[in-house]
Amino acid sequence: MKIASSAKDFLSIEDLVGRVSEEVNGILRTNLYEAGLSENELDRLKTRKLELREALKNCGVGDKYAKKYIKHTIKEILLSKILKNVTDYDSYIYFGNAEKLTYRDKFDIILYLMFLENGQLALEKFLDDFMENVEGNILDVTCVTGEYVDKVYDSMDTYLSAADKLEIIVQRVYGEYKGLGVIDEIRDMKIEGVSSGVSGDSNGPSSVWVMHRGVNIHLSFLKFETVGELERVCMNIYRYGSPGQLSKSKGYIVNEMKDNSRVVVVRPPFAENFAFFVRKFDTIENKQIPQLITDKGAELVEEILRYIVRGCQVSAITGAQGSGKTTLLMSMIGFIPGSYTLRIQEQAFELHLRDIYPMRNILTFRETEYVSGQEGLDIQKKTDGVVNILGEVASNEVAAWLIQMSQVGSLFTLFTHHAKTTESLIKYMRNALIINGNFNNERIALEQVVEAIRFDIHMEKDGSGHRYIERISEIVQTNDSTGYVIRNIVQFDGEKYILKDKFSDMMSYDIAKHLVGEEREGFNEKFGVQA
Repeated sequence: MKIASSAKDFLSIEDLVGRVSEEVNGILRTNLYEAGLSENELDRLKTRKLELREALKNCGVGDKYAKKYIKHTIKEILLSKILKNVTDYDSYIYFGNAEKLTYRDKFDIILYLMFLENGQLALEKFLDDFMENVEGNILDVTCVTGEYVDKVYDSMDTYLSAADKLEIIVQRVYGEYKGLGVIDEIRDMKIEGVSSGVSGDSNGPSSVWVMHRGVNIHLSFLKFETVGELERVCMNIYRYGSPGQLSKSKGYIVNEMKDNSRVVVVRPPFAENFAFFVRKFDTIENKQIPQLITDKGAELVEEILRYIVRGCQVSAITGAQGSGKTTLLMSMIGFIPGSYTLRIQEQAFELHLRDIYPMRNILTFRETEYVSGQEGLDIQKKTDGVVNILGEVASNEVAAWLIQMSQVGSLFTLFTHHAKTTESLIKYMRNALIINGNFNNERIALEQVVEAIRFDIHMEKDGSGHRYIERISEIVQTNDSTGYVIRNIVQFDGEKYILKDKFSDMMSYDIAKHLVGEEREGFNEKFGVQA
C-alpha cells in the first residue's frame, strides 16, 4: 500500500493507523548496532524497544499503564511525523462542522468532555442522564440512539482546544491500532460490563451493549463496522496471562483481564459469530449494609444478616444477574469475626476480596488446566480455613463442591446463585448432586441439600434499577414427604422490610451457640426460643 507523504493526503483515521503502525514497526526493526551509538544511547534505546514490545503486548488487556505508554508513543509519532499543523486535526475528524460529524465522533467528544469533569465516572453520568429521561419502565426502553447522542451533543458546550482535539484523535488511532476499537474507552470506564457480537446481522456491523446499574443498555449508534474488526478485538481481548488460543476446536475462552475484569469470548462454530462479554468488578464497592439497604426497616435486615453470619449459617444469596448479589456478599463478609480465616473457591478470580479486606486472612483458589476444582477443594481443607466462600454456583460440579464444603472442612459457607425461588434453589442443588454422580436417590440428595443450606437471601431489582432484598428465608428440614418447609423471616412489602416469621427453634439454638456475651443475650432476647 502506498503511504502518502504529508498529512494533507490523509483523509481518514485508518490512514493514520497505517502510518503509525509503519513507524512503530520501524522502531522495533531498527538495528541499533549499525547506528554508531554511544553505549549510553544504545542502552537507552534497547530499554525503549523492550518497553515498547511489552506495552504493545499488554495494552489491550486491561493494563492501563501499557495503554498510556502506547498512546504517548502514538502522540509523539503524530506530532513529529504527521500532524505538524493544528489545522490538520479537522482533516480527520470534522470538529468544526457538526453536520459532518458521525454519531461515533459526537459520542467520543461527549465522553471526552465528560471525562474532564467526571473522570472514570463519565460514562456512568452519560447513562444516568439517559435513564432519567426514559419514560416508563427502563427495562423496556434500553436503546441509546444516534438521535439521543445528537441531542446531548447539541446541549453541551463542545468547544475543544487544539490539545483536546489531539487527545481525541490519539485515542481513536490507538483504539483501532492496538486497542479495543469502539469499546476501548468504554471498557475502561466504571461500568458493570460491555459486550458486542450479540445484535444485528451476524455478517454485518455489530453494535455495543453495556450493563449499567443492573440494566443492559444498547448503544445502537456505536458499531464494529466490519466483521474483521470485531474478530480482531475478540482475538486480543482475552490474551492476558496467555490462557491458550481461541480456536475452532475450543470455541470459547473464559479469562480475566489485567484489571481483574472477567472476559468471555466465543467464536464459530461454537457460536454463530464472534462475540465478547466483559464483566467489570470495579463498580462493586465495599459498602456497609446501611449504605446498601436503604428502604424503611433496613435496620431489621442488617440485624438479621449479622446474626445469620455471626451465627455461622450456610447461606445462599440468590437473584438475577445485576441484582446486587456480589455486592451484598462482600458486605456480609464484614460481619465475619476477624479471627476467622477465609478460603474462596472460584472458577475464575472475580471477587478479589483481599483488595477489599487487606488485613484479613484470605486466600482464593481456582480451577486450572492441571488442578481440578475437586483437587483444589481437597487442598483447601489443609490450609486452616474456617469460612468457605463460593463466588458463584453455576454448574453441577460447583454445586457438589458447595454441599461437600458445607458438610466438612469449614465452619460455614456463603455463596451466590441465580435461583428465582428457594424451591428452585433446592431442586437445582438436589439435581446437581444426582447428575454429578454423588447420589442416585432423589430423597437422600434432597436431605443433603436441606441439611447443608440454611438460608436463602433473595435479591431483586425493579424497573427503575432499584435493588433490594425481597426476602430472607430459612430452610427448615422436616420428616414428612416434602422434606422441608420454608419460613420467610424478613420480607419486603414494596415500601418497607417487615419481620414476617420467627426462626425455627432449632435454628435459634444453633445461632445462639455461636454467639458470645452481650451478642448472645441480645439475640436470645429478641429472636431466641421463648419459654
